[in-house]
Amino acid sequence: MRIGIDIDGVLTDMERFLADYGSKYCVENNLPLNIKNVEYDEFKTFNWTEEQGIKFWNEYIIYYATKYPARAFASEVIKKLKEEGHEIYITTARNDYGVPKEYIGKMRGEIVAKWLEENEIPYDKIIYTEGSKLPYVVGNYIELMVEDSPENVKEISSKVPTFCYNCLYNKDVEGENITRVYSWYDIYYKVKEMFK
Repeated sequence: MRIGIDIDGVLTDMERFLADYGSKYCVENNLPLNIKNVEYDEFKTFNWTEEQGIKFWNEYIIYYATKYPARAFASEVIKKLKEEGHEIYITTARNDYGVPKEYIGKMRGEIVAKWLEENEIPYDKIIYTEGSKLPYVVGNYIELMVEDSPENVKEISSKVPTFCYNCLYNKDVEGENITRVYSWYDIYYKVKEMFK
């Protein structure tokens, strides 16, 4: 089976990263801190202006994209899935938003590939998306998508079975073709169940 896997919020715990580093950024920059960690959009979570958001990402994006670790057991489970014959398609909307000038053009490709290698996450293909992920998922014949974005989960599940990686910001997302998952071993278990 071809399995599509998102990076931010699925391979990484983006919710935890934003709560930790976003609150640090607010305190260090004398910004009001009122975390509403139920939003997918960090601007809504912290009530940031675009300028504040760009400054935050300028300060932390390289650390996040190069050093922030993968979720527990992501590597282990993906290796098992590969050994069992599944194909892994990393499907990400990562781009140069908020990237310091010296890193422009390196996020898609060099930085992502190096992070995947350092976190020992094997894959068959990396797909960089713009806008809706659905055409990329369908166009690459992905048969199962693991995603956290509420909008992407709803849209992709209209055509392809979708595992929604549980986060506060997607807690109300449900529907046909959507299965909620809570950890990487939960993903592994539910993939195995699909083949019984």
